[in-house]
Amino acid sequence: MLDGVMLLWFILTAISFLFVAIDIWRTPEANVMRWGFIILTLFTGPLGAFFYVLGCREPLPNTHEQYVSARWRQVLGSTMHCAAGDGVGIFVGAVIASFLHVDLALNITLEYVFGFTFGWLFFRAFAMRDMAGGNYLKSLKMTFIPEFYSMNILMSGMLLVSKFWMPQVAGSEMPSHAAFWFIMSMALVAGFLCAYPMNWWLVTRNLKHGMMTVRKESGTSSHAGHDMSAMSSKSGHDMSSMKDPNAMEGMNHGQDHAPSSGHEGHQDHSAHQGHGGGHMNDSKKPSQASIYAVGVFSIAVLAVTVAVVLILA
Repeated sequence: MLDGVMLLWFILTAISFLFVAIDIWRTPEANVMRWGFIILTLFTGPLGAFFYVLGCREPLPNTHEQYVSARWRQVLGSTMHCAAGDGVGIFVGAVIASFLHVDLALNITLEYVFGFTFGWLFFRAFAMRDMAGGNYLKSLKMTFIPEFYSMNILMSGMLLVSKFWMPQVAGSEMPSHAAFWFIMSMALVAGFLCAYPMNWWLVTRNLKHGMMTVRKESGTSSHAGHDMSAMSSKSGHDMSSMKDPNAMEGMNHGQDHAPSSGHEGHQDHSAHQGHGGGHMNDSKKPSQASIYAVGVFSIAVLAVTVAVVLILA
């Protein structure tokens, strides 16, 4: 029974992956988000393709800004970015742990360390450094809290599925077995669903970005939306203050080029950000107390989950 389900899953995953990997380049989205959806679909198959079509794919020409401005789509993009980046690291950690034949506690540690390290240092801080004015160290400070909070909940959801399911399926703890990848994929789906509420809080408090719109520069340019570089940090772990969004309006994702309407781009192609995420600035800035409280909550959830897994799995 499980073999048939896995075969169908992998066939649908291959079809979904090809569709997203080809189609997403027609969508005016930031490259890091494009790669995020490609990676997520590789891991989550038809569900990843469903999330892409439902939350990011431009339904009609020149409608992407309005389409992705819905709050739930913003949060979907934020959660996707977390699941894709952290997911790569977690999968790598799981593979290494299986080959080393480590105990469960070290297995969980490796998955968390690889997931958080890759998700934070590369997929978030490095890939999104242009949103911090090209300053990688500033980007690390800006992205620590959202990455840490989201990772804790994502990992909790994944552990509850993978660590209880794998012992029930012979051979599934080895990457050479198809069940390993199937169970890890299901675990990532569970982690995604668990992390969505946390990402809702982060996006609505201006601590994390959502979907974006990036269009190549044409004869006319349109500036709207939000800019993650508007986030400033009073300390290495405080993202609660924001610069004036009007001063940072219209984030560009291109090479340095002649400014348009007084705004200058930062990435490897000329483009402008549209309304994707434009509603984020309507939200209140969180207090230091609420930031710390949510952080403690995320740590507590992970700690309880790990304890349950170590005791019962």
